[in-house]
Amino acid sequence: MKTKTVTPEALQKKQAKIQKEIAKLEKERSKPKRSGYLLYLILIICIVYVTDEIASQISTLMKTEIATDLLAKYGESSIGILDILGIVAFPFQGLSLLYKPLSDRYGRKLFLIINTLGMGIGLFFVFLSNNIALYVIGSTIIAFFVPHDMQVVYVTESSPPKHRAKIFSLVKCVSTLGLMLIPLLRRTLMADASEWRNVYLVPALLGIVVSFTALMLLRETDAFIESRLKYLRMTDEEREAEKNSKNSSSAQGGIVAAFRFVAKHKQLRWLYGSVAFCTVGVLITMQYQAIISYGYAQAYLEQGLFATLEAALDAVSVGAVTSALFMFPVGSGLIQLSHGFISDKFGRKASLVSMAAATLISLVVFSAGAERAWNPYLVGFFSGVCIGSFWAGTDINSLMVSESSPTNLRSSIVSLQMFALGIGYVVTYLVGIPLITYFGNSSIPAVSLGLALPSLAASLAIILFKVKETKAVNLEEVTGSEWD
Repeated sequence: MKTKTVTPEALQKKQAKIQKEIAKLEKERSKPKRSGYLLYLILIICIVYVTDEIASQISTLMKTEIATDLLAKYGESSIGILDILGIVAFPFQGLSLLYKPLSDRYGRKLFLIINTLGMGIGLFFVFLSNNIALYVIGSTIIAFFVPHDMQVVYVTESSPPKHRAKIFSLVKCVSTLGLMLIPLLRRTLMADASEWRNVYLVPALLGIVVSFTALMLLRETDAFIESRLKYLRMTDEEREAEKNSKNSSSAQGGIVAAFRFVAKHKQLRWLYGSVAFCTVGVLITMQYQAIISYGYAQAYLEQGLFATLEAALDAVSVGAVTSALFMFPVGSGLIQLSHGFISDKFGRKASLVSMAAATLISLVVFSAGAERAWNPYLVGFFSGVCIGSFWAGTDINSLMVSESSPTNLRSSIVSLQMFALGIGYVVTYLVGIPLITYFGNSSIPAVSLGLALPSLAASLAIILFKVKETKAVNLEEVTGSEWD
């Protein structure tokens, strides 16, 4: 086997590059942290997270209007068909497996900025869309940047261990309350359902502005700086010796290194399994606005208030649905806030159990409430509890993955969850979407519950019996072998 010959000039150039990066990181680390830096950091991350939440949820909150407007030109208005078109984004989401791990090499700040800017540009494309093709392009851009959640890594690596879940849930609560911007814009900028595009403009501009704000005000996380400096100061022999070790402590990101690490550690393997099962229930997060819209429309139709379903849908769009969506962020925000305190007090497992129960109970309540035309603010509140609980459960899963991973591979291992998420989405699309398309939009509540109940039960069984508690773990010292 031939060995690679390195010339003195190449070696000198390599060392100069390493020393330059070390100097840059040392300079970043030496920047003084002002009094109250953590609060200052949390404020900025909250604003970034608001942009992320809006980009994640806006298409769902506008789904009925989008389907009716864009697909009506082709003689269709099926929610299921609009979801099927979303499959176009899947290959681009897959590219994140190569993209997100780069933050383990180049830092968290750069990718936080790029992701936020990308979401803003995607939202702007949808604002400009006057046909289904341009809408799909904008939605695909959003779908690529949304899953990376670099703000989550920032909070995770910058918070004191014993308060990590509380701080994270506080940030998530504030960002979820930011979703109230969407119904506010619906009420002020959408005189009728055909003007849904106007709602996208303000969040698009917010994303672009916030990305430049983050560029000017944020600093790199200490955990990344320390991990990267440790790697750069190792000799080539030390890196080679540890490259194939069980802990892979010298690896600086990358899907291959992350895959090898996960394969060697059962804690992470089981957590990925939990993520896959949990994600099968994701259908409810895609359809809650449609459940509310069609629930009220059918109720009003049965009461004889409108002659056709289309007329009822148009009326509830600017009426009951918009009112319900004002309370959606409140219900979601409160549940997001509570799970952090439960996690830090009683552990991640206890929090997951409570979130799964809240998801299923509130799904039944808000579905029935819409079908019986209850007060829309009450229905909106319980829909927020339902979706907030579901995403809180996935956040806890992701937090446990982060807490079970070493810093040098953390972002890559979190990114590798896309495989597990992909399995859940595939099952959702292969089973849930065809059922909705075949039986019609009125079947959405039953199909959603039918998928969510067994999948959440399976996810919880894994967490309770196969995964070890990660509460208060020290992220700068964790190796991943603690639970083997």
